[in-house]
Amino acid sequence: MNVDIEKVASARSSPPPAINNTKESKLTNAQDADLSDSTSPTTDDEIIPPEDEFIPPDGGLLAWSQVLAACLINMLAWGYPTAFGVYQLYYRDTLQLPEAQVSWIGSLQVFLAFALCIFSGRLADAGYIKSTIIAGTFLVVFGTFMTSLCKEYWQIFLAQGLCTGLGLGIIFMPPLSVVNSYFKRKKALALAISAMGTGLGSVVFPAVIQYLIPKIGFPWAVRCAGFVALGISVVSVVLLRPVLKPRRTGPVFEWDALREGPYLLFTLGAFLFFWALFFGSFFINAFARNIVGFSTTDSVQLLLITNGMSVVARPITGYLADNYIGPINMHAFQMFLLGCMFFFWLAVDSATGLYVFAIFLGFAMGAAQGVFGGALASLLKDPRKMGTRFGMVCTLCAFSSLAGPPTAGAIIDRSNGTYTWACVWAGTVVVFASLTIMSARIAVTGFKLFVKI
Repeated sequence: MNVDIEKVASARSSPPPAINNTKESKLTNAQDADLSDSTSPTTDDEIIPPEDEFIPPDGGLLAWSQVLAACLINMLAWGYPTAFGVYQLYYRDTLQLPEAQVSWIGSLQVFLAFALCIFSGRLADAGYIKSTIIAGTFLVVFGTFMTSLCKEYWQIFLAQGLCTGLGLGIIFMPPLSVVNSYFKRKKALALAISAMGTGLGSVVFPAVIQYLIPKIGFPWAVRCAGFVALGISVVSVVLLRPVLKPRRTGPVFEWDALREGPYLLFTLGAFLFFWALFFGSFFINAFARNIVGFSTTDSVQLLLITNGMSVVARPITGYLADNYIGPINMHAFQMFLLGCMFFFWLAVDSATGLYVFAIFLGFAMGAAQGVFGGALASLLKDPRKMGTRFGMVCTLCAFSSLAGPPTAGAIIDRSNGTYTWACVWAGTVVVFASLTIMSARIAVTGFKLFVKI
């Protein structure tokens, strides 16, 4: 009896059969294999939804640090070309060139900043985030330093228009893709805050140029701007932490996307929007000098006010878009208001009126641009395609942004220096753009008035 009890106790205390250990071992190995596969690149043939790979935290120190990194890159990618109005005044006074000809330098810069987004966006989707930014930063800094040595129009065109423009186009998309992957409910707000960098950069860079020229001369003022660009890029590269699995395969340009009605209409609206958008930032200081009678310094201060107000507008519209209105609704509404502001420009004929107008124009421009990324992101179902889809829109918009400022300059030259018909052109184009964006919204929701999208 004692032997039987000992046998039972021994059997109960013995380890599970070997076959159970084998099953557990196989299960553990399978789990380990899944975990190891989670870090490997995926292909378009895999059907694992992105939500299963990474759940956006919608906040936290790491997520908001990505927004800061994107904000810094936006300071450079769009703050730098938006500040071309200061360069335009200097080049026109120094080289004695027509407005339209000088505008081609800034237009080429903006064109390349848009056009290369399709390639940098695809590189971002493939996982080459930091290396892409480093390559673009080199071109921006090199082009800026070469601009400081230029004496002729063609030299400036190549250095500031071509070389710097190439760099700006390369660095823009990667941080945007990273921010998009960290947020879902607060995506419009996060992208709008990151877009604040455009306004900050359009204040910092013209201020550096304008206020250092009298003290150290144009060449060293431009070099100081180059050092600022370098510092901004270094901090951004350190902060960025991509989380989505790279999408190595897939086309650079997804033609099938243009068969989607909402996406096609949104692309057309963006094309029209960017055709006239830079009219305000490129020409308000020239209007202040030539029409109202501002000094060069006062006209640059007016540009800084316009750009500064755009910083204030972006987080406000992003918050309203996320919580109350919806990104596409907000984008279409703010575009309509911006079109109206260009028409209101016709009534400005005094210094006081111009200062007031600059405040509202800057706010309207910042509000319209601030929710652009969030509006497009709301149409995308797969965040891994953000870089490619956004890059496609930006590349198509490159052609309209290239033609925009020279079109406005040509209208002004043919109007004997008056801005009446240029304002009418810009206002009409932007209003039509807002109606097209609203058509994209209707294509998604139907004719429903109170729908948040």
